[in-house]
Amino acid sequence: MNPAEDGLKRPVTGDLVKILTHKREDRGMELTEFASRCVRREEIHELVTTDHADPSTGAVIDRVGFLGFVEISAGGVIDRGDEVRIDGHLVGTVLGFDSCHFPNHYNVLIKADKTSTGPDLGLRPAMEVRFDPAP
Repeated sequence: MNPAEDGLKRPVTGDLVKILTHKREDRGMELTEFASRCVRREEIHELVTTDHADPSTGAVIDRVGFLGFVEISAGGVIDRGDEVRIDGHLVGTVLGFDSCHFPNHYNVLIKADKTSTGPDLGLRPAMEVRFDPAP
């Protein structure tokens, strides 16, 4: 985020409501053209890790690890580049969004060193999720 261009913002927070346990090498998610998405309190969105680094519109994301679903408790704006922390631990940064399930939910794609699942990271329901503005 560029505060001079985009402005400052508060973190978006929530709690994990379901943990996911699988990985895929052929998922075929596609990054939307949007670098940010507004999320509302009580919405539920899916958290997905990837080692893919290209944030280009339409980039196909095949290598993914599914972390789980988060219920938003403090709505706001999630931006590409935001740091994603779960239970205080840095998971990665927001790469972008896949909207194949929208309006039910967004897939929030998180750039990480490697694909991880919920159990890989020791995740449990009710852990806090934070989307912190990029430093």
